[in-house]
Amino acid sequence: MTRLAAIRRRLGMAPAVAPIELYPRIRNLTEVFPSHAAVPTASGNRYLQQLCKHWAHDLAVEFTPDHGTVVFPKDARGADHPGDALVTLDARADALDVRIDATSPAQRDGLKVAVARHLDRFAFREAPLTFEWHDL
Repeated sequence: MTRLAAIRRRLGMAPAVAPIELYPRIRNLTEVFPSHAAVPTASGNRYLQQLCKHWAHDLAVEFTPDHGTVVFPKDARGADHPGDALVTLDARADALDVRIDATSPAQRDGLKVAVARHLDRFAFREAPLTFEWHDL
């Protein structure tokens, strides 16, 4: 059980959606628009955890020190995308890998901006971080 799951259980909160359950919600759609960026930083673990804790207040989030997933609802902030988007974060010693699986190009492009803006905010000592997005 992750630390987040233990806290949610202790507080009587509903459990977050497990990452394994998120993928079918995205993959069942006809098209997925993925993108990936390897962001050079030695503090990937710290930024991953800060970002996941920040988004856990409003979104379905699961994370460990090295891996995190965040689900962005299809109707977040008044949007009307075909389905939910998934952002996956993986910390390595020299980089933070960020993958976006969106259900429309607009959703993907909006999440690129949101992820970069939030990570730069947490990485203010070394910001701006370098994001070289590769649409897959």
